[in-house]
Amino acid sequence: MNPPTASPTPRPGFVLEVERSTPPILFHHGEGFRLERLPPGRSRVIYPPSPLEGLPDPAGAIRHALEHPIDSEPLPALLRPGMKLTIAFDDISLPLPPMQRPDVRQQVIETVLDMAAAAGTDDVHLIAALALHRRMTESELRHAVGDRVYDAFAPSRRLYNHDAEDPDGMVVLGETDHGEEVQISRRAAESDLVVYVNINIVAMDGGWKSTATGLSGYQGLRHHHNVATMLKSRSFMDQRKSELHHSNWRQGAVLRDSGPRIFQIETTINNNSFGTSGSLSMLQKREWEWSTKDRATFLAMQGGLQVMSPAARRRAFQSWRAPYAITSVQAGEVEAVHKVTTENVYRQQLVAVEGQTDVLTMGLPYICPYNVNSIMNPILVMCLGLGYFFNLYRGRPLVRPGGVVIMTHPTPWEFHPVHHPSYIDFFEQVLADTTDPVEIEARYEQQYATDEWYRHLYRTSYAYHGVHPFYMWYWGAHAMSYLGRIIIVGGDRAAVRRMGFAPASSLSDALEIAGDVVGSRPSITHLHLPPFVMADVS
Repeated sequence: MNPPTASPTPRPGFVLEVERSTPPILFHHGEGFRLERLPPGRSRVIYPPSPLEGLPDPAGAIRHALEHPIDSEPLPALLRPGMKLTIAFDDISLPLPPMQRPDVRQQVIETVLDMAAAAGTDDVHLIAALALHRRMTESELRHAVGDRVYDAFAPSRRLYNHDAEDPDGMVVLGETDHGEEVQISRRAAESDLVVYVNINIVAMDGGWKSTATGLSGYQGLRHHHNVATMLKSRSFMDQRKSELHHSNWRQGAVLRDSGPRIFQIETTINNNSFGTSGSLSMLQKREWEWSTKDRATFLAMQGGLQVMSPAARRRAFQSWRAPYAITSVQAGEVEAVHKVTTENVYRQQLVAVEGQTDVLTMGLPYICPYNVNSIMNPILVMCLGLGYFFNLYRGRPLVRPGGVVIMTHPTPWEFHPVHHPSYIDFFEQVLADTTDPVEIEARYEQQYATDEWYRHLYRTSYAYHGVHPFYMWYWGAHAMSYLGRIIIVGGDRAAVRRMGFAPASSLSDALEIAGDVVGSRPSITHLHLPPFVMADVS
């Protein structure tokens, strides 16, 4: 019996060579947008493929995947009365933007719970796999798992956030042959079966990263969330060249041999971030396809955004829920499942691109994995641009060694005091001293990682762990060492300079600044996202 599949890509990605007749190109700019004209004859724009069609019967596809898994017995055959079952699931950091209800996690978890009930399995816990991210609120958990699951499990404390700093709740299972400790939730380690429910929006997600990172803590994460690993990862999205991937897979081998049995469920969604109708639908299109209505809607939206306060703009954008469709579901043995998942991610996102560019431009949107329902502070701007968007390639980076990246974002000197307390101190104290990732790691990481107040806020409030801003800074280490200059257009000048980057008031000013590094007539490539796109660079 063949699994249900989505239709082929309706329209592939596209590389546009900019001519004089090319309309202005959309750049995301935080909670706003810019329209920019790129120099003709030496500029190109990389557009994402159109959204894949969703599965015609998501519920049937989910059940089929659990009953016909890859390299594993069917899930119902693994369930029995009296066993200890733990269901772990991806946290609020994806998908981006959050999806319309029902969330894919809810749809999968409800099916798993139905099978567990049919098997008489009643010792069931659900854990949001946070690693060192902030705890999810009740409303966020309800959105992820649905009201029925939340009401059935949360009151009895069988649905909860992972606590990586619980001294009684974590256990070390062993070490890899590279000396990497493998730390995991005690509840998961002592379970007869762990079912992991994943959403894949980029090739870096899923696989052993789900459990080896999501259910781990600082003792395990420090072995790959470090500067050396990031510098050796020649794209987090290209698994063959990612040291982060290799380290997670080594830890996964220890989990496989010494930990609980893991039944992995991975899903992919299409890149329909903004829909085919409504106030943001023009963002899903290429500029020359905008209708008269699209242009009028965009201009009206721009006018409205300009008179709104930053807080009001933030609330408006953060309320957006994307109409994604599920494009694949696969379940079973971790590595075999993830191989299929990765192929499905590439099927939606990959665009063939010839050669590298002197200047890479990127418009950074209002959201990243670590500011959902929060503020995009300067460190997260850096991480989104240089950690994530820069790494959206396979083969070679889009920009040549020593080239220039130009990003557009307001980059406010502003932080969410509840979510990002250690970020404030990192930005105002650590970066005031040095921006060198190696020096930062050596001199400051332990202080923040072991600070009792940060630990307290992580465990009892809604704060990211004290070490988290360090990891975000390390995320951009490869790009910072690779590039000749980094420029942010439209950002708070003091905040941009604090990070060691060059501020510019306009794209033309940024290109003039870049000229000191790449000459007066550089080649330019604009990575047009979101929606997500990944460059396959030859």
